[in-house]
Amino acid sequence: MKKTSLLLAIGASLSLSSYLLSGCTIPGAQAAPRTESSLIDPAGETSTEPAGGTSTESAEETAMETGEASASNRLEDILERGYIEVATEPAFAPNEFIDPTKTGDDQYVGADIELANYIAERLGVELRLKPMDFTTVLGSITTGKYDLAISALAYTPERAEAMDLSKGYYYGSEDPQTAYGLLIRKEDADQIQSAADLADKIITFQNGSLQEQLVEEQLPECKNRQPVSSTNDGFLLVEAGRADAAAAHLKMAQLYLDSNPNSKLMILPDFYFSVDPNTQGTRIGIPKGEDELTERINEIIDEVLEQDLYNQWYEEYTEYAKNLGIDV
Repeated sequence: MKKTSLLLAIGASLSLSSYLLSGCTIPGAQAAPRTESSLIDPAGETSTEPAGGTSTESAEETAMETGEASASNRLEDILERGYIEVATEPAFAPNEFIDPTKTGDDQYVGADIELANYIAERLGVELRLKPMDFTTVLGSITTGKYDLAISALAYTPERAEAMDLSKGYYYGSEDPQTAYGLLIRKEDADQIQSAADLADKIITFQNGSLQEQLVEEQLPECKNRQPVSSTNDGFLLVEAGRADAAAAHLKMAQLYLDSNPNSKLMILPDFYFSVDPNTQGTRIGIPKGEDELTERINEIIDEVLEQDLYNQWYEEYTEYAKNLGIDV
């Protein structure tokens, strides 16, 4: 899958990814296994090309892979080429995660994967998943390398400037004003009782997440910040004593505590990050300026919401992940 234009794509992706780090929603815990058929290229994305393999794709196919649309807009290009490429981070149960009992694309499962399949079906094209780490998911859309990012994206103003964001397709049932908070060690409950007690503490969060932005904006006195690749990694850092608090979606934090009763962690009582309810909801990232594609994706999301499909998928894959022993 490595193209002649890869170096240019890497440079653009890295540059724009760093811009987006100030701004996913619900993180999971399962990381993709490294196998001979699942290699990580220098851009951080998963390649399914065997080691030492050679590319036989034409220049036209290469242009499609790197987001250089041959049609007048990306929606027409997708329909003409007959497939849609969706970037996702498969470490975010129950939205997207890996079933280790399966292989190939079948191993990528979750509510977001069902949504991606539904979108491809409604467009009448093949779905091609592109698994990668979260910051590369963001960069792949800002550079236009792939068509959509379906990876539990939250709205942030910075993200909205760098890409088009769809309507929200999942909101959960919690009050958005009590949705985000901190996980700490039980033994530190007497020392950490409010934001004021965090000034000299190490706080961790998922790199490129909404939680990172909330920490930067609402806990400016916390200078010791430790970004990690997934929120689950942040929980483990706190548990190991290498960080003092983890910013998290509290529903996911509670599910982690339920799944790990011996973790000796707890949610910091009566502390919540303030969020704008008008910007809530999990969304799809779309390359900037692709109005036709954004409009069509929003129409499909309306169908999903009308039939309450995503909530059904979310519940289904919550149980699916738990049965696999994956923290959600």
